[in-house]
Amino acid sequence: RTYSGPETEGQLLNSFVQYFGDSLGRKIKRMPLIEETVLPGDSLLTLPVVIIGNGPSGICLSYLLSGYRPYLSPEAIHPNPILHTKLEEARHLSIVDQDLEYLSEGLEGRSSNPVAVLFDTLLHPDADFGYDYPPVLHWKLEQHHYIPHIVLGKGPPGGAWHSMEGSMLTISFGDWMELPGLTFKEWAASKRRNIKSDRVMPEEIARYYKHYVKVMGLQKNFRDNVYITSVSRLYRGKDDEDRSQINENISTQHLEVEDEQKSLIKRNWEVRGYQRATDGSHVPFCLFAENVALATGSFDSPGRLQVEGEDFPFVLHSMSDFGAAISKGKLRGKADPVLIVGAGLTAADAVLCAYNNNIPVIHVFRRRVTDTSLIFKQLPKKLYPEYHKVYHMMCTQSHTVDSNLHPAYTSFPEHNVLSFKPEMKCVLQSASGLKKILKFSVALVLIGSHPNLFFLKDQGHSIGHHSNQPITCKGNPIEIDPYTYECTKEANLFALGPLVGDNFVRFLKGGALGIARCLSIRQKKKHELIEGGDGGGDGVP
Repeated sequence: RTYSGPETEGQLLNSFVQYFGDSLGRKIKRMPLIEETVLPGDSLLTLPVVIIGNGPSGICLSYLLSGYRPYLSPEAIHPNPILHTKLEEARHLSIVDQDLEYLSEGLEGRSSNPVAVLFDTLLHPDADFGYDYPPVLHWKLEQHHYIPHIVLGKGPPGGAWHSMEGSMLTISFGDWMELPGLTFKEWAASKRRNIKSDRVMPEEIARYYKHYVKVMGLQKNFRDNVYITSVSRLYRGKDDEDRSQINENISTQHLEVEDEQKSLIKRNWEVRGYQRATDGSHVPFCLFAENVALATGSFDSPGRLQVEGEDFPFVLHSMSDFGAAISKGKLRGKADPVLIVGAGLTAADAVLCAYNNNIPVIHVFRRRVTDTSLIFKQLPKKLYPEYHKVYHMMCTQSHTVDSNLHPAYTSFPEHNVLSFKPEMKCVLQSASGLKKILKFSVALVLIGSHPNLFFLKDQGHSIGHHSNQPITCKGNPIEIDPYTYECTKEANLFALGPLVGDNFVRFLKGGALGIARCLSIRQKKKHELIEGGDGGGDGVP
């Protein structure tokens, strides 16, 4: 097929043809992007993997799909003797080629996903006990394991880290934010950056991720300024509804080549969207993929109270909007305090930001200050003094029925917001049912954020643990196989990171490991089927 699209369409993925020409051979003349008018029935190139999201989840998955393989270091001894014995049994194999269920059995950690706990303990042994042991892994680039893929992101590599509030320290240590093969300290030293603390600014992390993609040679897989509008099935067959999981015994399944090729066609995905050009115009595209990996994170849609008046312009839902209001002097000289809703770390950041700018604060949250699930209870005071300062104020400067507001900060524990009024007033209700009306200058609702999967059928509501409900990182993550990270309710759709409950960078890397192993097995099986057929195929469905 020849393409008659304008030159701008070819510029969408400018180096894509040249790059995949080396990887996939003759069929590269069929560009993996089409005009909106082209029908999906045409014979087009299908990519093995499309990754949606270019934050640390997408970057780490690209790293493993590019052929980087982790092996047990010759001199390494893992502090967990049972795990170390298991690792020694297959020292000659990379971790990607081992039984992840067997290796992760019996391990415990701060993730509910066993492969995440496994990979974390290999990269940061006994980190939760305060130890700073080196990783027990070393990495090799084995290019024959490369699986062609493309990573699509709205901004530069690093995802939401490029848009986070720059004045705050990260919750995790710099070492815990790093990706495999390049320590954060090595990067900081190479850039002559003086990292004074184990905790660093978000913009430093964002620069590290962007540099990581470059130094690891992953740029050819990444496309920026890309916005996804739909991800849908090309075909559906009953094997999508009633399929058997391809797993460890994959090589024992004997399927005829013809049947396998038919099922591959039925599993293909169509990914549509546009890329924003330098002149601001939108260039539409369409890709076809055998597998789609969701790595979009959780910062797309701020959590909302769903109360009357929440859409007033003086009710904000992000730290960036609040910071902009402060920097523009909109709150300077205001007599009324800022109303901050929420009891998480982002709300605490907002309290600190206001406090440091001499802006009085009303702090409203639903929980008791003694609630053991408050994040402050889990943070050591010596490492996180600023957050414990906020927690101390939450406990000691709370409002009581007969007291006035404190001049700088007043907390309202066990209170809900009932409504916002146009005259910049807020109606609160206590746990006992008492109502109170407060005047404020601006309200800031920081009660978490949720992923926005609008590009999926039914916004992805069907793939969570609780069907027909929105995907949330804590209450309703995407339901996955714990060892392959494939969605249990949708074949050939994978998810990792916050979408499956792993909000910390140190744990999302396990998702990349699980997906890489699964896809590696399937690619190997597919090649064996093709080679065992009539010999006329070239490996591209």
